[in-house]
Amino acid sequence: MEKLKPGDIALLLHNNLDELSASGLIHAGVKAVVNCGVTMNGHYPAEGPRMLIHAGIPIYQGDQDLFVTLAKQEAEQAVQGKQGVEIRICEGVLHCGEHTAKVSLFTERDWHELYMEGQAKLPDTLNAFITNTLVHASNESVQWLEPMSLPALRSLSGRYALIVVRGSGYKEDLSALQAFINEYEPALIGVDGGADALLEAGYMPDLIVGDMDSVSDGALCCGCELVVHAYPDGRAPGLKRVHELGLPVQIIPAHGTSEDVALLTAYELGAERIIAVGSHTSMIDFLEKGRKGMASTLLVRMKIGSKLIDAKGFALLYTARSHKRRSEVAKAWLRTLASAGLAAGMLIAVAACWSPLYAQAPSHHRESEQHAPVSAPATGHTHSTDQKEIWHVTYRIRHHSGVE
Repeated sequence: MEKLKPGDIALLLHNNLDELSASGLIHAGVKAVVNCGVTMNGHYPAEGPRMLIHAGIPIYQGDQDLFVTLAKQEAEQAVQGKQGVEIRICEGVLHCGEHTAKVSLFTERDWHELYMEGQAKLPDTLNAFITNTLVHASNESVQWLEPMSLPALRSLSGRYALIVVRGSGYKEDLSALQAFINEYEPALIGVDGGADALLEAGYMPDLIVGDMDSVSDGALCCGCELVVHAYPDGRAPGLKRVHELGLPVQIIPAHGTSEDVALLTAYELGAERIIAVGSHTSMIDFLEKGRKGMASTLLVRMKIGSKLIDAKGFALLYTARSHKRRSEVAKAWLRTLASAGLAAGMLIAVAACWSPLYAQAPSHHRESEQHAPVSAPATGHTHSTDQKEIWHVTYRIRHHSGVE
């Protein structure tokens, strides 16, 4: 997502657009999305497409041939030192140079129909998910009975460990935990891109665990310990990348997800408590990752449950409580002023002071009653007289699939 600029159009090859990807695209400020995968197949109720539509970001449905063509042109531009390619979408046809392709707009009605179809299929989907989970849990249980063999890593004995995964709501939950992090100074563990999440929040990771497919070079080079999660047979595709950066690294071969390995690593290193941020815990979480079961996650959480604190959704509770306390204090002040005969004159001032918008606004905005004109951000695209638009394709998401 870091390659995207406001006003760009994102080229994806992504089946069942998930909430995390949608959130990233919204945060990046993209103008539109061309998805050459299946945006939503109706197998389960996905929310990602709805999030984009409600954010005013149109989704155009293409095919894999279009993805290959545009990706090739993008690569050719990159060789010439240019970023992105110009495309135009008009009346259901995408134009890129001399190439044209039909695209269809994915509407909110499309989303609603597929969402209801997914809801109707939930019992069967859940049954298949449970069956997959239990079968694989039975096959893999032996691995988790004994202590996991760990490489030489710094002990976490007596310390809290905070593990960050880039899952749904991770930014908000990590922000809400700021006071806890400042007070307890836990060991900070990033799971792949979770390391970048820590750095973006102003924290330095102590350890990065993962297959290294979604973490930035900057995070890998931050000076922390690195552990590559390998397949049980020892194959570790991510190891090559770390070696090319000339960094020292350890390897842990194991079944399951890198998130599972990170949790178990903190447990085996003696962490007193393990706080998980952005973790995957529900069927929808795993289906969005292309996984048809959660056997390893079930087993790991059964093993470390006495030490595990899941902070998923903590920001929702914390924000609600904070807002309630502000409201209660505001009401108390109003009652005090009313009893002194001052409420009539001070009502607006007090209400404004305790407004969440007032609290969040920069001081220079609050001090002025003048409204600056709203200007559109620089987007890198132009408008012609017939309102046709030229956009830049600057980023693509690979389709991930996995089966436990």
